[in-house]
Amino acid sequence: MTQHFDVIVIGAGPAGLHAALASAREGASVALLDDNPRAGGQIWRQGPGHSQHAPLQKLLADLSRRSNVKHFASTRVVAPLPPRGLLVESAEQGGLCLTYGRLILATGARERLLPFEGWTLPGVTGAGALQALIKGGMPVRGERVVIAGSGPLLIAALATARAAGARVLAVVEQASSVDVLRFGASLIREPAKLRQAVSMSRGFAGVHYWTGSMVEAAHGEGRVQQVTIRRGRSSATLDCERIACGFGLAPNVTLAQALGCAIDEAGGIVVDAAQCTSVDGVLAAGECTGVGGAELAAVEGELAGLTASGATSDRSALHVQRERWRRFAARIETAFALQPTAQTPPADDTLLCRCEDVSVGEVRVFDNWRDGKLHTRCGMGACQGKICGLAASVYFGWPSATPRPPFSPAQIGTLMAAGEHPPQVE
Repeated sequence: MTQHFDVIVIGAGPAGLHAALASAREGASVALLDDNPRAGGQIWRQGPGHSQHAPLQKLLADLSRRSNVKHFASTRVVAPLPPRGLLVESAEQGGLCLTYGRLILATGARERLLPFEGWTLPGVTGAGALQALIKGGMPVRGERVVIAGSGPLLIAALATARAAGARVLAVVEQASSVDVLRFGASLIREPAKLRQAVSMSRGFAGVHYWTGSMVEAAHGEGRVQQVTIRRGRSSATLDCERIACGFGLAPNVTLAQALGCAIDEAGGIVVDAAQCTSVDGVLAAGECTGVGGAELAAVEGELAGLTASGATSDRSALHVQRERWRRFAARIETAFALQPTAQTPPADDTLLCRCEDVSVGEVRVFDNWRDGKLHTRCGMGACQGKICGLAASVYFGWPSATPRPPFSPAQIGTLMAAGEHPPQVE
């Protein structure tokens, strides 16, 4: 059976929740899809021992009072269906065909992982992944943790790990001390952000905060036991049980690419002032249009929801807020841009694609992602190039290939549903 909605929102983070609520307030029938069992996205992720954030509580309460909103939890988009349909797979309902009048992409961002020697050892995760695991109930109390990479996400991971009882030994930031200090000084313009940063870091009490530094190698028998950190011309080795390493975020544009939406040079979905993409009927909001934080995502989601529902209300105040947070995002991007050291590929024998055991040396001899993939199977494993593709883009300047559905493993019954129930737009 095919279900039709005036507006379908993909993603239940800050952007998606605000978009769904804005459209619902205008009377549109709304479907809110998310691949997690609980709403909130990565930034407001819920889990054992982690109660709902106040903004999330209010949004969910407002949405729960709207009879014209249907939340599809634990639901993934498998493929787009022409003319305006989606094949999805729900953990509770199996394969479904949904059609829409307007589609809002609020698919967020992915963490960028850059390989180094030993990065496939158990105990090595992304910085954001560490947060997700802890919020999901993984115990880290008493563990020695090193957090590395680049950007504000490292500070958020520090706060989460500390709150869970981990002993964070060092935060290793690839950006220079000058850039970090300049960014810190700029927070005076946003006092709330400054207070948040101080609260999360606690002034880095008891923690090494090393700028201009990179994780060089992880060591251990069967799991992480040590990490070597390159600090300019010198290095330091620390004993630890866990390494969380993430080099910022990259927009998640898989569905947007499959739909034919234009993508900008920074990898985000191109949108106009109303959050419309280059494809008629498709809008986008939040980190998938460019990484900018929860505040920017919320404003963009509100604008996208109003546009999708056909609202005619004045949006000048929202436009002012959007520009404010876009300026803030630009300052983050400038301060934490990847330095040449971070963009330099590791040794040739370092694994680039851990799904298919393909090394950096095997891939670097090719001129583009397609050739590397065809000759080495790089990017053809379970993650479909989501990790190694981002790394190859940094190291070799290769644009990622356009994804082909199904976007994730799906049941045969789900794939059959597309043929049994072809979408018919009402």
